[in-house]
Order: sequence, then C-alpha cells, then structure tokens
Amino acid sequence: MVAGPTARRSSPTVLVLRILGVALLLGVAVIHGYLWQQGYRDIDVIGPAFALDTVLALGGALAVAVAPRRLLPWAAAAGGLLCLGTLAALLLSTTVGLFGFQETTAAQLWWESLWVEAAGTVVLGALAVLTAHRR
Repeated sequence: MVAGPTARRSSPTVLVLRILGVALLLGVAVIHGYLWQQGYRDIDVIGPAFALDTVLALGGALAVAVAPRRLLPWAAAAGGLLCLGTLAALLLSTTVGLFGFQETTAAQLWWESLWVEAAGTVVLGALAVLTAHRR
C-alpha cells in the first residue's frame, strides 16, 4: 500500500474520529453505569441490559483506542452498532415500551443519552467507512 496524498490527509481525520469515538463510547458507558446505580438495576431485563451496555461500551472504547489500523474498521463498526442498538432501545422504550418498561423524555439523562448515542453512531460509522480498505 502506497501512502499517497489522500492517505496522509486522512490521518488527522482518522485520529480525531478515533478520539471522538472513544469519548462517545465512554459517554455511553458512564451514562448507563450511572443510571444502573441510580435504580435501573432493579428493573427486570432493563437493569442487566444497562450493566451489559456499560461493559460493552467500555470494551468498545478500549478496542477503538488500541486497534491497529487494519482492525480499526471492525472495532469502529462494532462500536457504532452498539451505539445504534442502544439508541434504538432508548427510542423504543420511550415510544412503545421495551420489555414492559416505558421511558419518558423527562427521565434523568434521557437527552444526553440520545445525543451521545446518535453522535457515536455517526462518528464510529464514519470512522469504519473511512478506514475500510478499498480493493
């Protein structure tokens, strides 16, 4: 692989997207870990899902932070899909309910969750696409 002008120009972009992706995944982990501690742990299915989301987001942040360039598209795609799935669960729980649980936009950190998960989906998706090898 020859490093031409395009490869050199994308390096700062990749670095910025990687840092943002890590920060957004950490944001997902912190939000869900905090809410789990604040009482979501007592909600059937939702409590364990929040704990799992916390662990997976921490692992995703670590993977995006340390993945070598050849594995970065996979780590970024996995992190983006985690954010997308978490966002979908948030929207489902707010609109039609999820596992018997109905959320409201007035809930603690609801809006922060929405924006962090949406931004994580976009940033990590862009990172995955930008770093994917085109053959």
